[in-house]
Amino acid sequence: MTSIDVQDLTKEYGTTRAVDALTFSVRPGRVTGFLGPNGAGKSTTMRLVLGLDRPTSGTATVGGRHYTGLTDPLRHVGALLDAQAAHGSRTARNHLLALAVSNRLPVRRVDEVLDEAGLASVAGKRIKTFSLGMRQRLGIAAALLGDPEVVLLDEPSNGLDPEGIIWIRELMRRLAREGRTVLVSSHLMNETATFADHLVVLGRGRLLADRPMAAFIEAHSHPRVRVRTTDPDRLRSILTGKGYALGEAVEDRWTVEGARAEEIGAIAAGAGIPVLELADEQASLEQAYLALTADETQFKAAATAAASRQEA
Repeated sequence: MTSIDVQDLTKEYGTTRAVDALTFSVRPGRVTGFLGPNGAGKSTTMRLVLGLDRPTSGTATVGGRHYTGLTDPLRHVGALLDAQAAHGSRTARNHLLALAVSNRLPVRRVDEVLDEAGLASVAGKRIKTFSLGMRQRLGIAAALLGDPEVVLLDEPSNGLDPEGIIWIRELMRRLAREGRTVLVSSHLMNETATFADHLVVLGRGRLLADRPMAAFIEAHSHPRVRVRTTDPDRLRSILTGKGYALGEAVEDRWTVEGARAEEIGAIAAGAGIPVLELADEQASLEQAYLALTADETQFKAAATAAASRQEA
C-alpha cells in the first residue's frame, strides 16, 4: 500500500520549532485535507516529505521509502508547492518536456497533461506571460506528469477561476477514486469541505486532529434543531416546559439548542402539533476548524480574535 507516513517528525530552524513531534499517515483512496493557521508547519511538513528539507528528528516516508531514495521520483510522487517556480522564459511544453526527459517519462505524457490541465492551446507560450491561474494549472500538470500514486498539492485552487476550481475539485476526487494517495493543503475551508474525506489539522507545529471530515465536524458542533410549525406558541410552551433552550424566531423558524431533530419530532407528534420544517443544524467545516484552532493561530488580527472568542 502506498501511503505517506510521518513518524515523530520534528524540524527546528535555530530556536524555532516549525514541526513538533508529528505522527500521522495519509492513506490511499481518499482526499486528505491538510489544514492549519499560517505558521502551523504545513508547508514545512510537505517539504520534509519531499526531501527538500532534512528533519531534525523523526521520519517522513512515501510507501515506506524516503523520497530522496526513489528512482525516477515523478513516477511515484507528484507535487505542487510553488506555481511560480517554473522558469518564466520557457514555454509550458518545454518546461514539462524537461521534467519528462529527466525522469525518463514518455514524451506523450507532456501533451496528455497539458490537455488535461486545459493548457494545450497555450503550450507554446512562455510561462512569464501566464496568469497566476495558468501557472497553477501548469504546476498541477507537472504533478500529474509521471502518473504518480501519491499527489501532494499546496493551495491548488490559488488563482483559479470558478471553472478551474470545479476542475481541480473533480480531479482530486477522481485521483482518490483511482486508489491514489492525495494530500491537499488549503486555507479555503468552504472549498476543502467539498472535496476532502479526511482531515489532518496542525497548530504551531503540533498535530491537533487526524480524523474523517464528518467526525471532525461532529466533534466540534453543538447539537441544534431548526423547526417551523403551524402552532409555534404551543410547541414552544411544551419544549420550554421540558427544559429545552429556544432561540429567537427568524422568518417563522426558530432553533432548539442541545437537541436532535428526532427528539423534537417525537415531542411534536406526541402533542399532535403539525411540523412544516424540521432539520438538524451542524457547524460548517470553517466553524469547526475555528473552534479547534482559536488558540493556535500565530498571526491574528485583534478584531478577528475577539470574534473567535465570542463565537466559541
